[in-house]
Parts: sequence; C-alpha cells; structure tokens
Amino acid sequence: MKKSIVLAAFFTAVLGKAQNTTHNEFKYLEYDIQKIQSLYKGQKTTVKEVVEAYLKRINDVDKNGVKLNSIITVNPDAVRIADSLDHIGSKFKDKPLFGIPVLLKDNIDTRDKMPNTAGSLALKNSFPLQDSYLVKKLREAGAVIIGKTNLSEWANFRGMKSTSGWSGLGGLTKNPYILDRNTCGSSAGSGAAISANLGIVAIGTETNGSIVCPSSINGIVGLKPTVGLISRQGIIPISSTQDTPGPMARTVKDVAISLGTMVGEDKNDVKTFGNTPFLHKDYTPFLNLKGLKGKRLGYVKGITNGASKKVDELFLQTLKVLESQGAVMVEIEKDLLSGEVYEKSLELMIDEYKDGINDYLASLGKNAPVKNIDELIAFNKNNKEELKYFGQEYLEMAAKSKGTKEEGYAKAVKTAQEGSREKGIDLAMKKYNLDAVISPTTTEAWKTDLKNGDHYTFGSADAAAIAGYPSITLTMGYIDGLPVGILFSAEKWSEGKLINMAYTFEQVSPQRKVPQFLKE
Repeated sequence: MKKSIVLAAFFTAVLGKAQNTTHNEFKYLEYDIQKIQSLYKGQKTTVKEVVEAYLKRINDVDKNGVKLNSIITVNPDAVRIADSLDHIGSKFKDKPLFGIPVLLKDNIDTRDKMPNTAGSLALKNSFPLQDSYLVKKLREAGAVIIGKTNLSEWANFRGMKSTSGWSGLGGLTKNPYILDRNTCGSSAGSGAAISANLGIVAIGTETNGSIVCPSSINGIVGLKPTVGLISRQGIIPISSTQDTPGPMARTVKDVAISLGTMVGEDKNDVKTFGNTPFLHKDYTPFLNLKGLKGKRLGYVKGITNGASKKVDELFLQTLKVLESQGAVMVEIEKDLLSGEVYEKSLELMIDEYKDGINDYLASLGKNAPVKNIDELIAFNKNNKEELKYFGQEYLEMAAKSKGTKEEGYAKAVKTAQEGSREKGIDLAMKKYNLDAVISPTTTEAWKTDLKNGDHYTFGSADAAAIAGYPSITLTMGYIDGLPVGILFSAEKWSEGKLINMAYTFEQVSPQRKVPQFLKE
C-alpha cells in the first residue's frame, strides 16, 4: 500500500500552483444534493467537474487562503472515481448519493490510499485492510469520498484539558465564522468543512456530543442516530455502548438522504441486529411541513443555568417560533440525568475504550504501526509533538483497566442506561406526554485556547448520548456573529420524527448563514 499523498503534493501535481481566491467565490456555494444532481441530469456538468471544483476549494480555503485546516487528507483517487461515474450505466445514476462529494471523519476506515489516523501521529501511515461497513454503503449509494477530516485527537478521549479540533497529525481546525473561535469536538473538521462548503455531506462520529456540538458551533445540521442504526464496524472506537456515526450537512434534507443510505444490519456489529431499527431505509418521506403541529415539546427554562444569558434569551425567542407552528411548549423539571449517571458513563467508557482500541489495532493486521494501547501510550511519551498541549490521562486510565471484565463494568452500564432511559428520557417523555425534548445544543463558540484547553460551559447532548437515543441539531440563531443550535431529542428509533420536526423548523425559520472567515 502506497503512503497517502499529502494535500500540498497532490494539488501541486493535479491542480497546479495553489492560488488564494476570495473565500466565497465558489460556483457551487451552498449547493445541496438535489441541486448538484439536477445539474447531472440536465447534463450541465459532470461528476469529474464537480469533484475537481471541491478539491480546488479545499486547496484555496483549507490549505491556503484562510487556512481553515479542516481536512487531513484528500483522496488521491477522487478525480479518477468521479470520472468513472460519468461513464457508468444510467441506472446507477439514480442512486441517492450519485456524484456527491462526501467527507469522512478521520477515524473511519477506507480501503484505499488514505490512512485512518484518529489524528494521531502513531497512525499516520496506518492503512485499514477493508472499507468500514458505512463506507461500503456510501460507495454503493454513489458517493465520491473526497477526503478525511481533522478531529479532536482520538475523538477527544485521549487526555484531560484538551483543545477541541486539535490533533497531533492535523493541527488545529479553525471556526469558519470567526477564525480564532473553537470548532468543538470531536467531529470538528467535519463541522467546519461542511460549513465552509468543502463538501456536501460529512460523516462524523459521536460518543457524547461529538456530532451535535460541532454541528451547532459551525452552523450546520447534525444527526446523532440511535446506537445501532448505523454499523460501527471499521470505526476507531471509544465506547461500544455509546458510539455511533451520523451525517452532517447544511440542510435537514441532505441529512435525511444521507442517513437512509447508511442504515442496515451488519453481522460485525451486534447493536444493529433486529428489524426494528430498519423500518425506514428512506427518510425523505418525513420531509414535510407537518412536523410541529400539535407536537408537545419539553424544555427546561433557563437550561444553561446561567452559563449564557444570551443563549437563554435566543432559546426563549425560538420557543415562540415553534409555538407559531402549532407546537405545544411544556416546561419540565431540571436535570434529566443524575450525577451518578455521568460518573458511570465515564466509567464504562474507560473500560470499553481499552477493549475497543486493542481490538481495532488488531484488525489492522501484522503491519499495524502500534499493536495495542500500551504501545500507543509509549509512542506518545516519546513524541514531543503529541503531548505538547495536553496529556493522555484517558488512555492511561483505560490501559490500567481490565476492560469490560472490570468488576464494576456491568453495574456501570446498567446504572448509566437506566438513569438515562427509564429514569431519564423515557420517564420525561411519558410523564409529560412529550414528542421530543428540546434545548439549546450548546453555547456559541469560545476562543480557542491551546494552553488551557476548552472553555466549555454548557451542552445538552448528554442524556441522548448516554441513553444511545437519537438527537438532531440545527441553527436557531446567532450570537455576536456565531451560530447557536437547537437540539431535538426523543426515544430510540425516532429519527424520522426528529427529522420531520427539524425540517419544519428549518423551513419556517431558516437561519443558515454562509461563514465569512472573520479574523475576530
């Protein structure tokens, strides 16, 4: 397997000398899946032309110009793949993602010339032996995977006081709205890249907030599915209990289209077994304007607990918009989760992390650059670049654990799941007869601080994340030029209902603004 071709070398060879251009002079600015595909059907462009345009934009905006730094690797075969799609049978051109430029978070396996790194220098030359399940599904749906996005290293579960959007291999991703602001993690590069129009769709991953937080802070739509709706096979793991991939895009419709292409039962992921999750393989029928009428939406007044008065005010204004569309607002008691649930969630994550990392590294075969979690820790200790900003406490805690054989593991899982499900979301939904729980997703982006780590003050992803239940975020407004999202969460397998509500809100109150890459 040849080494991945780095961006600079690739673009020098394929596109010639890099040129800085005005950041939003882009032919396909804010295009969505339908609009791109309509060009194909009308024979107004080719897949090759579209892919080349997005690769050039990555060069102009990400590696040069404002240097957003959201992409770790481009696919050196992207243009060749695009060209092959232009010469394929007409039947395949009806596929839902035909010719769509898709980006993957750099912890998702692809069997090609792109490594899968988790942002770690230890894995910079790590080439998986096969495509992950979801990548197979994306390719079958006609997608062109044009690159891998930067992330908070090891999905933001390497060490304490980390800075979201930074990895030893990829460096720091910038926020496309105001460049010195954070992108949140861990799917930071995915959020920033899609917001900056470097692709149409990105696939992120979440254990707790890692899809919805960067989606909110970067002004896009992000859906975290029920755990088990999409296979995790071939994804560098943290927690088998909480991990899930999910789509990130600029519109709810693109999220819905993308989601349907990836669902399915996979023999390599027990969480996907059974028929219930896959009653819907097409989520576009939920894209109608009846999603809010009569819906009972539970919320906690002043939910940020003083973390942001401006966010509270914006959220209360948003409640009026929801009411205008026929939704019924229901004020609920504070704290869906107890402190013990948070504690046990962290405990199970540590235990599952050890087994997950070791199993993943074993899947790389005899050429794996590091063979287990102990070798990874040793590598980091011997590499100044890796530990120059923060440590690897979570890796070290996991290494000392007995994994899922740890004495308290089963109890931790039981306590976390009961506390977030039967005593958390399910209880609130039943007690107040709710269709969904809503809240601000998080605050506006904070200034990036590599020395002291994230200045994260509030987020509402926890309940759905720990329960393994779905949630979707989209922009509800802006504070000081920075986007802030609203989060819809509900019971397991309720993706269709959440998409319906989010789509209605998006259509009656469109908030998406193209980022301007401001310096301050």
